[in-house]
Amino acid sequence: MSVRRGRILSGIVIAVFLALGAGGWYGYQELPRIPGVPKAPVVGVPQGALSHQPLPAYDGPHPRVMPRPPEYFPFPITIGEIGPVETLFAGPSTYPFYCDENSVTNRQPLIDNHEGEGVPVFAEGENGELTDEVIGYSRDCSHATAVTYYYRSTTDGDFYLLEDANGDIDQVTVNGRTTDFIVRLETGTINRYHYAIAALKGDGETASRPSPSNWNKRLIYQMRGGVGVGRRQGDISKGDIISRRADQLARGYAIVYSTANQTSNHYNIWLAEDTARRLKKQFEALYGEPLYTVGLGGSGGAIQQYLFAQNAPGLLDAAIPLYSYPDMVTQTIYVFDCEPLEYFFDVLDADNPRWKDARERTVIQGLSASNEVESRFSTLKTAAALFDGRYRDGGQGATECTQGWRGLVPLVNNPNFAHFMKYFDDEVAERTHWTHWEDLRQFYGAGESGYANSAWDNEGVQYGLAALVAGEISVDTFLRLNASIGGWKEPINQSGEKLWFLNGDLFPPELSVWSEQNMNIGSLDRPASRSRASLEAIEGIYRSGHVFLGDAEIPIIDLRHYLDGELDMHHSFASFSARERMRRARGHADNQLIWVAHKDYTPLDEALDTMDRWMLNIMDHPEAGVAANRPVDASDQCFDREGNIIAAGPHVWDGAWNGQASGACMQEYPTYRTSRQVAGAPITDDVFKCELQPVEQALAEGVYGEYSQALSERMMDMQRIFPTGVCDYNAPDLARPSEDLIPAREPVRIAGHLIRPDYRQPVDGMTEGEVAESAADEQPVPVSLPMEQGARD
Repeated sequence: MSVRRGRILSGIVIAVFLALGAGGWYGYQELPRIPGVPKAPVVGVPQGALSHQPLPAYDGPHPRVMPRPPEYFPFPITIGEIGPVETLFAGPSTYPFYCDENSVTNRQPLIDNHEGEGVPVFAEGENGELTDEVIGYSRDCSHATAVTYYYRSTTDGDFYLLEDANGDIDQVTVNGRTTDFIVRLETGTINRYHYAIAALKGDGETASRPSPSNWNKRLIYQMRGGVGVGRRQGDISKGDIISRRADQLARGYAIVYSTANQTSNHYNIWLAEDTARRLKKQFEALYGEPLYTVGLGGSGGAIQQYLFAQNAPGLLDAAIPLYSYPDMVTQTIYVFDCEPLEYFFDVLDADNPRWKDARERTVIQGLSASNEVESRFSTLKTAAALFDGRYRDGGQGATECTQGWRGLVPLVNNPNFAHFMKYFDDEVAERTHWTHWEDLRQFYGAGESGYANSAWDNEGVQYGLAALVAGEISVDTFLRLNASIGGWKEPINQSGEKLWFLNGDLFPPELSVWSEQNMNIGSLDRPASRSRASLEAIEGIYRSGHVFLGDAEIPIIDLRHYLDGELDMHHSFASFSARERMRRARGHADNQLIWVAHKDYTPLDEALDTMDRWMLNIMDHPEAGVAANRPVDASDQCFDREGNIIAAGPHVWDGAWNGQASGACMQEYPTYRTSRQVAGAPITDDVFKCELQPVEQALAEGVYGEYSQALSERMMDMQRIFPTGVCDYNAPDLARPSEDLIPAREPVRIAGHLIRPDYRQPVDGMTEGEVAESAADEQPVPVSLPMEQGARD
């Protein structure tokens, strides 16, 4: 062997060891683990559960106009009994389904078969420990309803079992009386998911007969977030409801919650609603009907509130969405752009020094970026680069794509990957299609391959268009970018993720943070092919109520911390996407307030108090509707880190989104954009499939500003990159049903009163000048109506 070849080989060996060492150390120190095999994984499924047959997309009525069947289950579920397993209207149970833990009771799920379907249930030893003897199986993960009492300790403010109290029970004042801070916590299962009901212990109550004497007659429906693809029940603990909502319990609120209303478990809004209706029935059978029910929860919990308000008026009377998005499915539109764009910056255009500065990526991605934040994946990215033999300087800073969204695209889109796959026997895991599309296949439908249809599309999307027009990128960069960025491969052609030891395997040492093996990648010479969504799938997801159209009548206080500078996925412009959809559908959004606070201050008590006054006004004057009953001091506002109001009023959030000069709050807490908005999409961010126009037409209409001539000289490149045309975002979503999905303007029930819907001239029907005038006049001063709160308590 020559000296030169020996040196090359030595260099390769050293690079591999450096990659192994750097990646291994970093992964074990910083990155989350892929969960290992539990004691009771899913070992089998019912016959035919994973047949993967073709299925048409949903083409029925929208949930807003769809009648719900009458309830057949005899609520309440009593202690020791189990709740309903099959849903009322959400559709048949799907399998496999993993049984997560109830750490309140620490019991195994109940046996429901001996055919090896579901998880094994084990015999227990004398002290309750699990043996290795399998005595049956649980397919549907049911738990008997149980009641546990907790008290808050004066010693450390935590909650403990009531029987362990030792003279340290804290006290609270509710309804004008001082009482021990003791909470009745009921748990069980409804629709296969854990549920919980928490309220202060009342006078003379027993576990089976709770007393509402310390309840303030207001019910909080807690909802939680996360990104899930179904197939699991979700865990429940006292911390999920008692510790999390201690302040509200201390004020006399009752709290209900189900793991079916946590989107880290699934995103099926029918299932979430079906379960919520039943859980409310369980609560009301025990405590009576509340004055009103207010939704409370963040991220996916906020999404559920917006969609419940639209799809099922009366289920919630009011909503306090935290860290909101209008819905989940339209977030995939821009989030799926993240990794292809990051791969372009990191690999395909790695020689361009501009992209070493993370802030520069914002001109194309739109989302926030910072050089002050260290990327969670920088070392892993370097290791991945060494694996493919090309060392690259990772550059400075990070983006929302890498900090907030990395890892979620494979979870949602790759049928061969889920971070919890080892909760399932290998054969079961291999036969399961692990995607969001598959979880909602009853709405998206499935093709001849048996894989669920996808609603993601980027055909004709001109990445970086606004940056080009503004002179922030060159024509060469614009063309190279759009030639390089293709779509995601069809599910049948996707392979597993390259996670190396994070997946529990030392060999083979394959590592990638971008999932480029599942992308279509191109160059200026050979442009990449883009993804074409199933039009039927998109129409199905519209019709099924998973897209927030803006038809929400209830009072809403959209509350969040400002986290854009943290590169958190919960960016603030999502609140304005929801507002613009409401304005487009209803002509106004006067029933929605937007509150943003510094991350060190949480104005939740203020939101609950404001909502209480708003609701009591509605109950006293239902004929005035929702917007006019808003308290006179309730308006859009923003808070500093001390809780002081920086500014409040109808124009504080004016900005580019509504064509106005930036208001005081917008100046303090500026919003960003998405990659699709940079490509020309509207702030509503709800165009799955754009209408296409020929490149020549786009040039003729001046879409490219002063760069039209330069692009016309590169016409051959443009036509090769966009052979079917480019997006015309002046047109609506090509796959959105043409008819009005919510044609009826029937009264909606809010807190027991029928309220007349407040529809005005929709923004879609206005001229450009009328739209601007409408935005400037947003939120007229409400009337101040008298209320008699004491009488309602």
